[in-house]
Amino acid sequence: MAFAKGQNPHHPAAGSTIKVEPIRDRKAISRIKKVLADEPRDLCLFTLGINTAYRANELLAIKVGQVRSLRAGDVLDIKQRKTHKYRPVTLNQTAVAAIQNWLKESELQNEDYLFMGQRGCLTVSTLSTMVKGWCQNVGLKGNYGSHTLRKTWGYWQRMERGTAIPLLMEAFGHATQQQTLAYLGIQADEIAAIYELEL
Repeated sequence: MAFAKGQNPHHPAAGSTIKVEPIRDRKAISRIKKVLADEPRDLCLFTLGINTAYRANELLAIKVGQVRSLRAGDVLDIKQRKTHKYRPVTLNQTAVAAIQNWLKESELQNEDYLFMGQRGCLTVSTLSTMVKGWCQNVGLKGNYGSHTLRKTWGYWQRMERGTAIPLLMEAFGHATQQQTLAYLGIQADEIAAIYELEL
């Protein structure tokens, strides 16, 4: 099949979507953080993404003044673009440390976006490309993109902490539990596991 000049042969057809995956390997998460150790902005973006349920556009809309004085246990309240509702997230020590480390290295003012590029605020498509690169760099195979960050948060909440699906549904702003299960890609594993019980 021939492609017109400038056309991306890997781009999904109009109306279709490619599902991206969470990072299911804890060692891969550690390796990405190690790779990003000398890139405080990117490390902050990755760390904040996998420690909150914020969508990519919500992360990229954060202004420095919203987070400069936050401490672990403080709440960051961001208006969701999709639902127009405010969603409070309690930041953990890892997220706060990444923010403070980035702000210490940068000369950003309170009115600036937290995640700036050379041409202004980073875009969701740029973030997707960054996430794909980070995952490839540590040898992960599969489809990864901007949604990988919040999916990773939800995946580990469910698989390691056993967080109830209704709570994750609320955090993600989903309408149904089915949507949350499908989003995290863990439904088939969990359904298979329930048949392992022998009575």
